[in-house]
Amino acid sequence: MVPEVAGSIPVDRPSDVPPALAVARHALHNCGVTKYLISFPSEAMKVAAADLPAVAAAARAVIAAAKAAGVYVFGGGIDEGVDPVLVGADRSLSPQIHPGSHLDGGFTVLELPTRDAAVQWASRMAAACRCAQELREFMYDPDS
Repeated sequence: MVPEVAGSIPVDRPSDVPPALAVARHALHNCGVTKYLISFPSEAMKVAAADLPAVAAAARAVIAAAKAAGVYVFGGGIDEGVDPVLVGADRSLSPQIHPGSHLDGGFTVLELPTRDAAVQWASRMAAACRCAQELREFMYDPDS
């Protein structure tokens, strides 16, 4: 915790984050504009085939609740039957994606006022999907 940054606003920040960015991030958290990614890789969901309909219904119920609460931005699962491609600036395509960038599983983006609220929603999704969820915070961009 940094005790004082730009007018005594307490801000948690790593030492490599400029103070102005830390203050802006803190202010944006208080304005409710932080977007969070809640996700899990496919291999994390170890559910019997017979239980998949119940898991899907529970996950859809969490998404419906997020929509009703006005915090839902986007969600979906990666179609693992479609191979990813790397697209160059010249529109060239390559089947060789960036090393370490393998993505699969389910993803949900919610816009929430606090990290604690994000943890609460991730917990609800974990219960619905019967597997732990990863939680990541998007950096703020005023143009997106």
